[in-house]
Amino acid sequence: MDGERNMDMNTEKIGQWVKELISAEPDLFLVETRIKPTNNVKIYIDGDNGVSIDKLVQYNRKLYRQIEESGLFPNGDFSLELSSPGLDEPLKLYRQYVKNIGRFIEVTDHDGVWKEGKLLSVNTEGIVLEEHKGQGKKKEIIEHSIPMEKIKIIKVQIKI
Repeated sequence: MDGERNMDMNTEKIGQWVKELISAEPDLFLVETRIKPTNNVKIYIDGDNGVSIDKLVQYNRKLYRQIEESGLFPNGDFSLELSSPGLDEPLKLYRQYVKNIGRFIEVTDHDGVWKEGKLLSVNTEGIVLEEHKGQGKKKEIIEHSIPMEKIKIIKVQIKI
C-alpha cells in the first residue's frame, strides 16, 4: 500500500515537472504520466498541431536529468519513455478530441456498443459522429450524438 501511494506521488510530481517543462509552448499538453512497478516512467505529450520528435528528445533529456537529480528512484533505478500518443492509444483529453475533428474514429460506450465514423464536432456535452451505412443507392448517412459520460474509449482510425 505504501509503495502504491509513493508511486502515485511520484507520478503526480513528474507530471507537474512535465507541465512546467512544456509551459513555454501553450499548444503542447500532457496527456498521461504512468509509472510501472519496474520504475519505467512513460509520459505522453501531445500538441494541438502535433509535437516533433526533436522536441520530445529535448524534453526527454531535460526530464531524465531532473528525475535523476531528484532522487525519486534510489540508485537511479528508472527508465524514461517520453512520446506522443500513438494511434493505438485511446484519446483521453478533450483537447485530443478537438484536434481530431474531421478524422475517422471508433467509439465504444460503457455498454460495449461500438460505432465508427467521422468525428464531426465536439463540445463539453459530447461528440457528433457521422456514420456511413450501406453503399450506392442504399447508402445512408447517420449522425450520432454521443454524450461524454457514455464514452468509454475513442480511438483514431487510419482510413486510406
